[in-house]
Amino acid sequence: MNLRKLLLLVAVVLGIVAFFAFDLGRFFSLEFLQQSQARFAELRAQQPLALAAGYFLIYVAVTALSLPGATIVTLAGGAIFGLGWGLLLVSFASSIGATLAFLTARFLLRDSVQGRFGQRLAEVDKGIQKDGAFYLFTLRLIPVVPFFVINLLMGLTTMKAWTFYWVSQIGMLAGTAVYVNAGTQLGQLTSLKGIVSPGLLGSFVLLGLFPLVARKVVEMVQKRKVYAKWAGVRPKAFDRNLIVIGAGAGGLVSAYIAAAVKAKVTLIEAHKMGGDCLNYGCVPSKALIRSAKLAHQMRHASHYGLSDAAPTFSFKAVMQRIHDVIAAIEPHDSVERYTCLGVEVLQGYAKLVNPWTVEIALNSGGTQRLTARSIVIAAGARPFVPPLPGLDAVGYVTSDTLWDAFAKLDEVPRRLVVLGGGPIGCELAQSFARLGAAVTQVEMAPRIMIREDEEVSALARASLEADGVAVLTGHKALRCELVNGEKTLVVEHGGAEKRIAFDQLLCAVGRVARLTGYGLEDLGIPTNRTVETNEYLQTIYPNIYAAGDVAGPFQFTHTAAHQAWYAAVNALFGDFKKFKADYSVIPWATFIDPEVARVGLNEQEATEKKIPYEVTKYGIDDLDRAIADSEAHGFVKVLTVPGKDRILGVTIVGTHAADLLAEYVLAMKHGLGLNKILGTIHTYPTLAEANKYAAGEWKRAHQPHALLAWVKRYHDWKRT
Repeated sequence: MNLRKLLLLVAVVLGIVAFFAFDLGRFFSLEFLQQSQARFAELRAQQPLALAAGYFLIYVAVTALSLPGATIVTLAGGAIFGLGWGLLLVSFASSIGATLAFLTARFLLRDSVQGRFGQRLAEVDKGIQKDGAFYLFTLRLIPVVPFFVINLLMGLTTMKAWTFYWVSQIGMLAGTAVYVNAGTQLGQLTSLKGIVSPGLLGSFVLLGLFPLVARKVVEMVQKRKVYAKWAGVRPKAFDRNLIVIGAGAGGLVSAYIAAAVKAKVTLIEAHKMGGDCLNYGCVPSKALIRSAKLAHQMRHASHYGLSDAAPTFSFKAVMQRIHDVIAAIEPHDSVERYTCLGVEVLQGYAKLVNPWTVEIALNSGGTQRLTARSIVIAAGARPFVPPLPGLDAVGYVTSDTLWDAFAKLDEVPRRLVVLGGGPIGCELAQSFARLGAAVTQVEMAPRIMIREDEEVSALARASLEADGVAVLTGHKALRCELVNGEKTLVVEHGGAEKRIAFDQLLCAVGRVARLTGYGLEDLGIPTNRTVETNEYLQTIYPNIYAAGDVAGPFQFTHTAAHQAWYAAVNALFGDFKKFKADYSVIPWATFIDPEVARVGLNEQEATEKKIPYEVTKYGIDDLDRAIADSEAHGFVKVLTVPGKDRILGVTIVGTHAADLLAEYVLAMKHGLGLNKILGTIHTYPTLAEANKYAAGEWKRAHQPHALLAWVKRYHDWKRT
């Protein structure tokens, strides 16, 4: 704690101690106020300004220190100054005092509370930034909630002090007027219960409900406004309860949920069922990674007591296996399966005609129009292709097109350039290198996997380089050239140009949401890299939702499915209850070897967000099963609240890291700490024991040394 905080804390504590030590509370009673009426009237006649100033300062001090007696001081305002001047003085003094309490709580407590509950406060702060003034106004209207509690708790949020002040000034006015007016009738009061009667409290509650009703009215007006231009085309009845555009993970789950609750739902897909994950992303890349890993293990068979062997294989067979894997999983996402589940599946290009109508250009020919009460947009994303001069001339593949393009090759590309150092680029670069390609990976950033901690990036780079990948970080791609049939990528590094010859160029610099071609522009739905939605995944049209990559902020299959639940449930049952999409615990993994998996914060994010943390690290090189499998490398790194076992985030590097992460995802989701993990039996010998041992490292670092010293003395005594 710095000196300024210490001095302020001392001042606050001394003020509170003085209040109780000198029994100042006796001056804040109804009896004292009634007995002193004549004296106050005399002072007002003789020194009105001095009395008003003194009263004002006392009120500010009482409120700022959150002392008991604010009700009596408010009554005194009416008793001494009358309704007009009393209301004026009390209104400003109470708001200023409340704001001082607000600022004191922020200055003294916010950093420590932020350190302990940073992630939870982040969600609260989002709500405060959007609706904080409204909720504060509602709380101020209802005196059932102690105002001093509101002052202190709001100080822990990001609400602006000026907003807090003016909302408090207006919101407390009605209640202040009631108490000040009661003070003018002081002689008739026998107790404070006469002021705060059940009837009066009921009136305040009704008054507090007014802004809620008003908000609903405002929402209805806004809704009418956004739909105004479409008023004449709104159907009187609807063909479907729900129409879903896109049959990737988000669309499939949305349609499945709708069918499961017996809604009439139509799913529209222009290309392949299963979307990017099944056909171009997760499934084919993992099939490739498995083949590449086996080739790698054959070359290093001596690690397992066998003889090293150069793998011999047909690249066409490797690529055919990938397509076979896709075909084997395809029935899970097929038209036939979803039709059997009760989903109508139409194959064609969908376009929004108005907020309730979708026109489908059917792949089989012709068009069809359908109306629905709600629509879910799950159009997914596509690879981003950088605008490099000469790129089209030399030709390139993306993570979408390489599976068909490379399936036509007789051999693995001899020289492959991979543009991009993110997860996709790293996975594909390592895999093709293990299959025999000379791979050069080009990344403009200073390191690959830039979102991970530096030590993770360094380990990933070392792993790729060990497999023969030439990793060029800090290299900016400038252009492509085709000279005498030789394809070349020109890059810049350190102010100098460098040329990299290649046979195939893979663009893996990220993915962008599909935002055009299906009517968003015609309806005026805002987009900014993704479709803009609120916390319920609604667009500007409350009946149109977005889920998955097209909505962001994450581009993972599992988050698309996660969002789809919220989109479908809100779309179908939002009239009764809407659910805010929860992103508090999102896991992800990069499937290089060794795998990198993470949930929650890592060190660089915690540092950027100024969230205090403590690091516990367990090296997998010490794990029995990893040693037995010759996979003894990597680590489990857990970030916790300092001094506590509450998990802020976990990064695991090692074999099957993505599988090991699940235990921490569960723990974080349900508020379980490292002590619970340590107290859970883990099968021996398994890789999962790494999680238990990481928890054990934390426990070892937090041993109660003083208690153990006494325990030692006890055992020493027992031997005598």
